[in-house]
Amino acid sequence: MKNLTQLLTPLLKLMPSPVPRRQEQLRGQHAFADGIKYVMPVNSDDSPVLMAAFPINKRAAAAVLPGAEMRPFSLGGKGLLVVTVVNYKSTDIGKYIEYSLAIAITHGSRPAPPLLPLLFQKTFKLGQFVVDLPVSTEISVKGGKGIWGMPKHQANLDFVVTDSTVSAQYDQDGQLGCYIEIERPEPLGLPLKLAASNYCAFRNMLWKSDIYFEATGDIAFGAQAKARLILGDVPGVEPLKALQVENKPVFTAWLPQAHGVLDDHYEAWFLTAPTQLEAVALRGGDMLDSVTDLGQGQEWLAPPDRSRVPGAVPGLEPGGDAR
Repeated sequence: MKNLTQLLTPLLKLMPSPVPRRQEQLRGQHAFADGIKYVMPVNSDDSPVLMAAFPINKRAAAAVLPGAEMRPFSLGGKGLLVVTVVNYKSTDIGKYIEYSLAIAITHGSRPAPPLLPLLFQKTFKLGQFVVDLPVSTEISVKGGKGIWGMPKHQANLDFVVTDSTVSAQYDQDGQLGCYIEIERPEPLGLPLKLAASNYCAFRNMLWKSDIYFEATGDIAFGAQAKARLILGDVPGVEPLKALQVENKPVFTAWLPQAHGVLDDHYEAWFLTAPTQLEAVALRGGDMLDSVTDLGQGQEWLAPPDRSRVPGAVPGLEPGGDAR
């Protein structure tokens, strides 16, 4: 792997930044969207990220996707559940953790062939449908859900880094939502420049937003990737329990200090169905009234209870330090 890294690193360094030129042209401009103050671009600095992807049953994944325009991305006949947890340390709306549970998808009128979307991401509109997205603070819910249509809600979250593992737990109303723990991959220091599209359901519409990350990271694939995922019983996680999630991850990634930009441009479409009755029954997310009364609080809820998870590494004190 080290030999491959030595070959890849010079090439990866030459890759252009994924951040669109428009975002750079806006740099330093101010925005006041839905009462939230932003200095453009909407970015984050020095934010650690853990990722892991697990094979799932593709047919079961298709049943979770609302509407008719998204299809599970196919890898070896399987779909992918992608778990991404970001510990945002520096943003316009303060510090918070974001815990994404998503299904890798392609968006379009026809199914995409296997693997090719990895090479032609824009052509096949490769992205992820975010099933659940708990965050630490009220203001993150107000902005992410009210402006970008993301299924954010406030929950008990943590993010714990040790010499050998990175883990994060999500609790809601005294129940376990999810626990993810990865073994830290071999230190590779790969220069990464990533663009990702998030598709989300809100107000019975499908919303697409784009985020761009630049970081130096460590990645493990196949047998080298080691992780543990436990899905709990909270309502947001319940749909994932039908996906037949496999224990062995396809890959894991650890980005100690990522720099991100969330594009202020986004798109939205109606979720449609053949009949009015079926359209009403679509899993189209929360309605507008779920955000109208939200404030801009930056206070975190208490850390999750790690005693709920057998063998979990020690959790966090309220200040966010590992104990």
